[in-house]
Amino acid sequence: MNQPLAERIRPQQLSDYISQLHLVGPEGSLTQQIAKGLIPSLILWGPPGTGKTTLAQIMAQESKRPFYQLSAIHSGVKDIREVIEKAKQSNGLFTAKNPILFIDEIHRFSKSQQDSLLAAVEKGWVTLIGATTENPSFEVIPALLSRCQVYVLNAFTKDDLEALLYRAMKTDIQLQNKDIQLKETEALLRLSGGDGRKLLNIFELVINATESDTIEITNEKVMQLVQKNTVLYDKTGEQHYDIVSAFIKSIRGSDPNGAVYWLARMIEGGEDVKFIARRMLILASEDIGNANPTAFIMANNAFQAVATIGYPESRIILSQCAIYLATSAKSNASYMAIGKAQQMVKQTGDLPVPIHLRNAPTKLMKELGYGEEYKYSHDFPNNFAEQEFLPTEISETKFFEPGENAREKELRQFLKNRWKDKYGY
Repeated sequence: MNQPLAERIRPQQLSDYISQLHLVGPEGSLTQQIAKGLIPSLILWGPPGTGKTTLAQIMAQESKRPFYQLSAIHSGVKDIREVIEKAKQSNGLFTAKNPILFIDEIHRFSKSQQDSLLAAVEKGWVTLIGATTENPSFEVIPALLSRCQVYVLNAFTKDDLEALLYRAMKTDIQLQNKDIQLKETEALLRLSGGDGRKLLNIFELVINATESDTIEITNEKVMQLVQKNTVLYDKTGEQHYDIVSAFIKSIRGSDPNGAVYWLARMIEGGEDVKFIARRMLILASEDIGNANPTAFIMANNAFQAVATIGYPESRIILSQCAIYLATSAKSNASYMAIGKAQQMVKQTGDLPVPIHLRNAPTKLMKELGYGEEYKYSHDFPNNFAEQEFLPTEISETKFFEPGENAREKELRQFLKNRWKDKYGY
């Protein structure tokens, strides 16, 4: 069997593992746990091709534990139960440590499939290691997530990717017999989209397409060969992110035609409906906000609907939502406001809460004047009483700047009537 290059040079020990020093470097958060064999159930969250599967296999090997692997794409509850039963039988047979059950793309498991893992994790029959490219807060059920530690893998840097190429040339038996000259690497790195596995696949494609044992890698040569072998849509590669980016930018740019076209590209490519709906939900707040508050409600309802319905009918809901968002008034005022406020917090630190805004649940706090001069807004005309709501050190700082759309012009006038010239509205 002719294994692909990425599999042939897969690291077998931690010393060969590239990148993720924050996890497995000398001071890494997983280093000591791996060395001692004290591995908790955990979720590895990171972009495609950053070594999640490899890290799980190394952890099993270096802690001398049985290793079971399932793919969430091809496995059901029956498969999970069969593996757990095998793990229970092998538990303590070859080692005193419980087996590792690795589930690739765990975010694709349904709630019932994830539920079937709970007892095994809770009772210690297995140590679960799940790999996901999606935020586990959204895709892993709370009961399972609470039993796991989450570790984040970073995207490969340019140096990491080049290190992979040189490691392949140095360690792979098939490549050692060839004279490979890496004249240029920009095209390889760009086409990989930061995915180490995809980088090695492209690299091997270029090498196999050259009959001579002397191979000169240039950007032009890479592009010529790859363009002949490009798939229309790769859900885990660079084009995935490019098409999502084009979709979002079309909506932000108020072009429903562009939005629907890129939406169709994602649907035809089999993109996860929840991923598309979640991106629109974020955009509804980031790029529309209070210019049209209904947009957020629309996007949230669309997310709930497609999560229940699925394909093929979800395409209609996604299209309706995308067109609504594209043709809505736009504002990033809320996005900018929280960014300014966070930057102020970083600059000024933990400024004290003004004493009239403090909570006074105890007698001592009341004696110290906590909350004493607070004005209850509803006791005043128009439900408003002018008072200071910011720490003294940053009084009169304006974070929210309304946009020039109709809705936020009303908000600007409202704030101007309330605050006069204090914030410069």
